[in-house]
Amino acid sequence: MAHPQVVIGVDSSTQSTKALAVDTGTGRVLGEGRAAHRVDSRHGQESDPEQWWDALNTAVAATGWADRAQALAIGGQQHGLVTLDAAGRPVRPALLWNDVRSAPQAAELVQEFGAQWWAAELGSVPGASFTAAKWAWLRAREPANADRTAAVRLPHDYLTERLTGHAVTDRGDASGTGWWTPDGPHPAVLARIGLDPALLPAVAPTGTPAGRARAGGPLRPGTPIATGTGDNMAAALGLGLTAGAPVLSLGTSGTVYTVARTRPADPTGTVAGFADALDNWLPLACTLNCTLAVDRIATLLGRDREAVEPGGTAVLLPYLDGERTPALPHASGLLHGLRHDTTAGQLLQAAYDGAAYSLLAALDDVLAVDRPAGTTSAAGTAGSADTPDPAQPLLLIGGGAQGPAWQHTVRRLSGRPVQLPAARELVALGAAAQAAALLTGEPADAVARRWGTADGPVLPALERDDAVLERIATTISQTAALQSGGR
Repeated sequence: MAHPQVVIGVDSSTQSTKALAVDTGTGRVLGEGRAAHRVDSRHGQESDPEQWWDALNTAVAATGWADRAQALAIGGQQHGLVTLDAAGRPVRPALLWNDVRSAPQAAELVQEFGAQWWAAELGSVPGASFTAAKWAWLRAREPANADRTAAVRLPHDYLTERLTGHAVTDRGDASGTGWWTPDGPHPAVLARIGLDPALLPAVAPTGTPAGRARAGGPLRPGTPIATGTGDNMAAALGLGLTAGAPVLSLGTSGTVYTVARTRPADPTGTVAGFADALDNWLPLACTLNCTLAVDRIATLLGRDREAVEPGGTAVLLPYLDGERTPALPHASGLLHGLRHDTTAGQLLQAAYDGAAYSLLAALDDVLAVDRPAGTTSAAGTAGSADTPDPAQPLLLIGGGAQGPAWQHTVRRLSGRPVQLPAARELVALGAAAQAAALLTGEPADAVARRWGTADGPVLPALERDDAVLERIATTISQTAALQSGGR
């Protein structure tokens, strides 16, 4: 019997590293490994990149296939600022995507160039999460560390370079920096934030390898290493996502995205104009507060996370870490509409509703990127084959996707059917598909479609709860000024 051709896909996330050994022929997971990370939240959201490397070695070894894998790729958390000295050592802990200390720098960048300019020139209006804002923060607050920096990397770049010795990145993850364009880093942005382009990795062409594994890592020397990509781009690969198919991911943060053929350009900043890991685009909206925030509310109420109750008039906005969508980086949680007869279960349901609302409100903007001119919404006129279909199931992924309360909330507030892909660890699977593509010559998304990663049960649509949607929208509008102030 022939031995399977095996690749390893890695998901280096905020809190842990996961690795999957996958049969390239069938997509069957043959081995898994995991190792935790520590996040330092004393001043912002920081993490030591050296522990990511240690966790990568541990997780890959735990798959049981490290010495036999024929290729590997890494999907990593987006936006994080990794600064290295001349010896390749971290200058300071990495600033993670959810560190909002750079919000003033992001606001200054938007004010100086204008939101329309950012949308037209770079496809995204930068917020606090974008790497450009984080570098501007470092320049302003820790100039000595900025001066010591000899290389600037994203988290997945750092790990890929440790494996191969080559400083390369991919268009997908690079598009979340705030300086990437298809023609190279934008000189006006780099000049404004004081970043030398020589400090940046090269962007490898789609489908090309980053290099081969060196001695001293978890793999056999010479093993091909794909360029890898950002976590959202890897998850899109892991689903084999096609243009216009909507995705809602429920994790520590929440995201909605799709694959588009048109470059996004949203001057409101709601939709980030990311590139995907192939040759298309990945319009995406993200919230900072999702499953972790709702679980925290459940703990405060002394209830199990599934112990929700219908009814009531309360609105609970669980903006426990500030918020990205809407753009309220200094916001905190807010409870409105409390009555004598409000129950704890209703408050918990209100937290679910508040967390899901912003994602679903942004979904139509995400899907509108490829919408023909003259159409009004996903529920409106079908102008072409690319016009989003409101009856198309919403792919529900992430840690919260298996929770009945999350499933019911998303169906109730979206009015859409919901599909639950049976595949788990989609970021690692997407990275595995990228590694497999090096061996088979297929596009990585075609590999995932061949594996059937998006297959799963479809839950029927529910009637949309417009009363709750209107109540939340009104509360956000009325309290925006209060929520925009500093801490």
